[in-house]
Amino acid sequence: MKLLSGNSNRPLAEAIGSYLNLPLTKASVRRFADMEVFVEIEENVRGEDVFVIQSTSYPANDHLMELLICIDALNRASARRITAVIPYFGYARQDRKPGPRTPISAKLVANLITTAGADRVLTLDLHAGQIQGFFDIPTDNLFSAPVLVRDIKEQFGDKPLVIVSPDVGGVVRARAVAKRVNADLAIVDKRRERAGESEVMNIIGDVKGRICIMVDDIVDSAGTLCNAAGSLREKGAEAVYAYVTHGVLSGGAVARVKDSALESLVITESIAPTEAVQNAPNIRTVSIAPLMGEAVRRISEEKSVSTLFD
Repeated sequence: MKLLSGNSNRPLAEAIGSYLNLPLTKASVRRFADMEVFVEIEENVRGEDVFVIQSTSYPANDHLMELLICIDALNRASARRITAVIPYFGYARQDRKPGPRTPISAKLVANLITTAGADRVLTLDLHAGQIQGFFDIPTDNLFSAPVLVRDIKEQFGDKPLVIVSPDVGGVVRARAVAKRVNADLAIVDKRRERAGESEVMNIIGDVKGRICIMVDDIVDSAGTLCNAAGSLREKGAEAVYAYVTHGVLSGGAVARVKDSALESLVITESIAPTEAVQNAPNIRTVSIAPLMGEAVRRISEEKSVSTLFD
């Protein structure tokens, strides 16, 4: 087994390698003067089981091309099996046609990865479960819930909690976490009454005098999360925290979180944190390296991965 890392999240790749007691394969992933991606594998990988670790986070297109070219280079170097380990799967939010004449880009990206020569895919908390069906190769979708639940239990113990879904679409995810921590469930129902007016937040569930923990898969601009936190406090919540798998946090999201009603935002390292994220006083990162490292080990040894969901 060998581990190969692109440039999107090398610290996570090194942490996975440390968990497996396996150094990263020597490789050069660099740019030509015109920004074309060039990959050179500097070790023999013939007949090896190779895992390419690469999140397709910002800049998504560059990191996607790195992943595709790494896979092609390994194929031409006669690797026995190539697994694309994608902690954050970019384009996942484009999983359906929201209107006429629009693409389903998640399917296109799945096709690209398959055509490049990947034999299987390992990812984390896909935005939509049906994306697994976009691939014509085996796909394992890990869940960060065990990692987040463990941190929630360590931080809050037996305090009265309410797990909150920040929108109706995330109810299944929030309910799964609520069941694990034996907490009640609440839902934020957001709606825009008319064009140009701000969203009205209706809280479904009892949050008064209790600690609210919002659970979601992606935080990008953080607008919905911060607005929901403010609405929860207005409804009498004692404090509001958020646990999110993928901290995209683009644009002014970090400043928005700092100035919001959120006591803290907890994210995983599926996307390499920027300097602004690292310096934010109310943003914290938990490690998914043991979870992904154990999945890599089990795939290599042809053992069950589903037990990691428990």
